[in-house]
Amino acid sequence: MDLRTRPYGWRPAAVLALLPLLAACGGGHDEDGPARGAAMRIPSSDGTELVIRTDNGVRLRPADDDRVGVDERVRTDWSHRDGTWVLDLSCPGHDGGSAWADRPDGGRDGGSAGGACPRMPEVTVPAGTAVTVSARNAGIDAAGVSGALDLTTVNGDVTVDRSGARDAVVRLATRNGSVRAGGLLAARLHARTVNGDVVLGCGTAPSGVGAATTNGSVRVTVPHDAPAYRVTATTDNGGPTVSVPTTGAEAGREMTLSTVNGDVTAAAE
Repeated sequence: MDLRTRPYGWRPAAVLALLPLLAACGGGHDEDGPARGAAMRIPSSDGTELVIRTDNGVRLRPADDDRVGVDERVRTDWSHRDGTWVLDLSCPGHDGGSAWADRPDGGRDGGSAGGACPRMPEVTVPAGTAVTVSARNAGIDAAGVSGALDLTTVNGDVTVDRSGARDAVVRLATRNGSVRAGGLLAARLHARTVNGDVVLGCGTAPSGVGAATTNGSVRVTVPHDAPAYRVTATTDNGGPTVSVPTTGAEAGREMTLSTVNGDVTAAAE
């Protein structure tokens, strides 16, 4: 176990349109698909990945079936190649992000389905689908989503609840915001930010954990019966605290936690 302080100088309810589209095999762009609130049935085989791209944020929720559902106020553009399905989200009839509603909860900003877009539209994801999200000017919120997760934004929080998979890699990243997760399932877990806290509550014991920030604290908790870890916990201006088992840790079972300004904690609860 490496515990050290580095010396100074280190530097509401969304309306979902469920219009079943049976996608053709192969790759390409689905130019004839519906422009708003399109739903897509995607294969459930191993290796299938859903990639969501947006200039704002997104809320991920579990789907009731094998279709990806999208808030009908949002314009959708689908494309796919092999096992990767790409969903681009934009605001219909407007350039840039000026028409996105400002409500942080992603709720409706008045009017009908043709009204202002929510800043965090809801996308429902079939069980077992690996999801990659690239967002920019708002947060990412995932709850009850089962599958590998790779969630990245720039200006916003990444919040995850009861999501992931025991055999999956989970990556959570932002730049100006915090990363917070509870009931997280992962075989390997990576989380990072620059300005914000990283707080990870694991529902299982990942074989590897990496968590880092610059201005904020890092806290990782694993179940009380988790096996031993090789822990490296470092901070410049703060204190490291490790209460997970460390004796007899197997090779490859590691936690690497770091910050510059803040505390670092690795705990079993």
